[in-house]
Amino acid sequence: MRFRHPDGSVLHLSYCTNVHPAENLEGVLAQLRDHCEPVRRRLGRDRLGIGLWLARNAAQALITDPAALRGLRGELDARGLEVVTLNGFPYEGFGADEVKYRVYKPDWTDPERLSHTTDLARLLAALLPDDIAEGSISTLPLAWRTGYDETADRSARAALATLAGRLDALEELTGKAIRIGLEPEPGCTVETTADAIGPLTALAGDRVGICVDTCHLATSFEEPAEALAALEAASVPVVKVQLSAALHAEQPHLADVRDALGAFAEPRFLHQTRTLTAAGLHGTDDLHEALTGPALPDTAPWRSHFHVPLHAPPAPPLTSTLSVLKEALAGLVGGPHPRTRHLEVETYTWQALPAELRPRNRTQLADGIAAELMLARDLLTDLGLKELP
Repeated sequence: MRFRHPDGSVLHLSYCTNVHPAENLEGVLAQLRDHCEPVRRRLGRDRLGIGLWLARNAAQALITDPAALRGLRGELDARGLEVVTLNGFPYEGFGADEVKYRVYKPDWTDPERLSHTTDLARLLAALLPDDIAEGSISTLPLAWRTGYDETADRSARAALATLAGRLDALEELTGKAIRIGLEPEPGCTVETTADAIGPLTALAGDRVGICVDTCHLATSFEEPAEALAALEAASVPVVKVQLSAALHAEQPHLADVRDALGAFAEPRFLHQTRTLTAAGLHGTDDLHEALTGPALPDTAPWRSHFHVPLHAPPAPPLTSTLSVLKEALAGLVGGPHPRTRHLEVETYTWQALPAELRPRNRTQLADGIAAELMLARDLLTDLGLKELP
């Protein structure tokens, strides 16, 4: 979905296909047929943007077979779909029964992360619509924090510098500018937007910037206005924003609140949980740890890294951090000029929701994704943007 900003620039709204995990090219093509095109039809649009997730095996199949890449581009065109952004964070296995810490491997100390991201950039340059010259890729924020030392940091930063050079060469070759956004996430070496400033300002140019995920921003209790002002002061480019909402519990000391939270403590994904007290930010690596251990104070609200559907916050006594998303979005695209042109709804946890909230079939899932996109569309038009055909 495309929107015209009051300054005349075009913004792109998509939804991320990591909600339909597929490990190979056949699975990706099935996603387009079974999920993405039905969502587009529900929205009544001739064209829908998708934030494509390509696992390593799928990316390899495309990078080694030009005919397969042309075939994917043809499928996108035939189904009224377009790609301006990729989610390069998960490498493989995102549909496994247990993902947890595996999603952070390989990290930016591993040459395979550089190789994979380079491949994704080449693929995105080939998949971009003919009238679009800029693409974006979100990636993990260097590494998970444990075991990360000065040697690892030097290695990760060197890999990003190498990538920036490769992206320069790619634009010279193709005319397409591909940028990478580190996505701060609780528990990682780059946990907050403030943590991203140092590594990103050390890199020359604007090939590598930040991807602001509004669920992660909220989970770490960052104030959007302050975070965005600090990024602007440091001249850190916002490559893309992922529109997402975290799980919020106002009174976690109450038994009924803890019972409600317990329904979201599931075995597949990691749900880092944080609270902000007068003594500072406290956290656990997973929601289950917060509920069963003494590590997390319960005298102040808790927020958990669980991407809840934008249009359907959980029932009381829980809620979501949609208000944080709205404030961040206003700061990013509500001013005289947009600070990013790529927006991606990323609710990958539909099948990890408590059983009574999960979609029971493809139809219900498509309905939910379409409802999220309609909410995002309304937020953009309320900020003065105009939806384009």
